[in-house]
This record gives sequence, C-alpha cells and structure tokens, in this order.
Amino acid sequence: MAPRSFWKGYLKLSLVTCPVAMTPATTENAKVKFHTLNRQTGNRITTQYVDAVTNKPVSDEDEVKGYPRGEDDFVMLEDDEIDAVALDSTRTIDIETFVPKEDIGWIYYDKPHFLVPDDEVGEEAFSVIRDAMAETGKVGISRLVMYRRERAVMLEARDKGIILWTLHYGDEVRDEDAYFGGIGEKKVDTKELTMIKKVIGERTQDWTPKFAEDPVQDKLLDIIEAKKKGRKAKPKKKAEEPQESGSNVISIMDALKKSLEAEGEKKPAKKR
Repeated sequence: MAPRSFWKGYLKLSLVTCPVAMTPATTENAKVKFHTLNRQTGNRITTQYVDAVTNKPVSDEDEVKGYPRGEDDFVMLEDDEIDAVALDSTRTIDIETFVPKEDIGWIYYDKPHFLVPDDEVGEEAFSVIRDAMAETGKVGISRLVMYRRERAVMLEARDKGIILWTLHYGDEVRDEDAYFGGIGEKKVDTKELTMIKKVIGERTQDWTPKFAEDPVQDKLLDIIEAKKKGRKAKPKKKAEEPQESGSNVISIMDALKKSLEAEGEKKPAKKR
C-alpha cells in the first residue's frame, strides 16, 4: 500500500488543472534513532529554550523569529507574517516555464517527491501533462511552499507519474570553478589511462540498491539486539587510516600494474 501523502493540492498548466497528491520519494523511517537519557536515572532528557540573558525557560507562545539588524538587536517576525509572503503557491503547482532537463545542473537538485493524480477525474489531465513533458524532453519549473519556505521546484515525467524535485536556492550553490579551477591541466599518460580504464572495466557491475546500503545501521542493530539479550556486543575493529607513503612514493605505473594483478586474482576461474 502506498504511503499516506503529506501534501495535497493542484497541478496547473495554463487552463488545465487537476488535483494531485505528493509524497517524499525517500524516507528515514528505517534509521536507528536514539533518545538522550540521564545515565543515573535512565529517564529521557527533555530540551527547552532558555532566555540567553535571564536564563529563564521560554514558553512556546513567547517564541518568535528574529532577524538580526545589529548586535543584540532584532526585527521580530510573527509566523503569520512569514507565511503570508507566499500564500499563492501554498496549494497550487502552476507550471509557467519549461526548460531542457540537461540545462539544470545536478547540484541544484535537492529532495525528490512522487507526484500522482488525486482522483480518477483529474487523471486524464495529469497524464496529458506528463506525456507531453516526456515527449518533448522538457521539465517544468514552478514554485511551491514546502517545509515552511517557498521553493523553486522541477517537475519531471517518470514512468506513470511525475517526480517533483525541490531545487536549491541560487545563493546556496557554490561556484565549482572556485574549487576545480586551480587543478592543473597536466596531460595524462596514455598508458596509465588505458590501464586505469581496464581496472574500471574489471570492477564494472550493474547497479543495485545494495550498493547504497548502510552497514552501520546493521551493526548498531546487532549491538542493540545483543544488549536486549543481556550480552555484551563485541566492538568491531576500526578500519586503519591510510598511511602516507612519504618518501617511499610508488610510481603510478607500478601501482596500476599491482592493481590489475589484484583484480585478476579476484576474478573467479572461467568454467570450461
């Protein structure tokens, strides 16, 4: 059964409108979560906001957002003032612009969400918008209030549905030239390039979700299970830090030759 949607509203393109529902495409429900406890009593510890000057606890109704305009001087904004800034995009995804997908750099992609029609009547309109985007190779750009902020979003046709990506704000994206620009343009040795491509070929496999598994979660669950049964879990040996070679620098060619030898040893013998 599909997870319950966390947002419902309308998808709009010109005069075509249909009700839609949206759910995050990723989840953190499977993560091992911990509470902070008082070691002495075993009771949970609660957090509370405290006034930085008086050291007195602050009640929920007295909490307010503040924008700094000077040292210890703030402009206070109420929640309704913040929410009112972008009310138009709270419940409607109005697609006003389309761009080629390849024009949007991967670095702008933030969080993916599944967008689906919310009733049978609106399914036809949803399907027409989806198929038109797929056939033209274009993605839609819109704005939507999500996670308490108005965000730019990208809509991409995917199978029978639409993937809605929240996009990073422009001022969040750093210029890659500031980091990559200082890397030299030394010409790569063709023999070394051929050998490293061979290593890549030896290690190439079909993608599987297992590559993205979290072994730390499994180890934590083993420790928790052992403690439930009154056993002391054995700590795993930490991986050794890579050693800097210092003056004993191995040539890239020697390293590549040893890499290929190691890859050959890993390969199972071919059946005759």
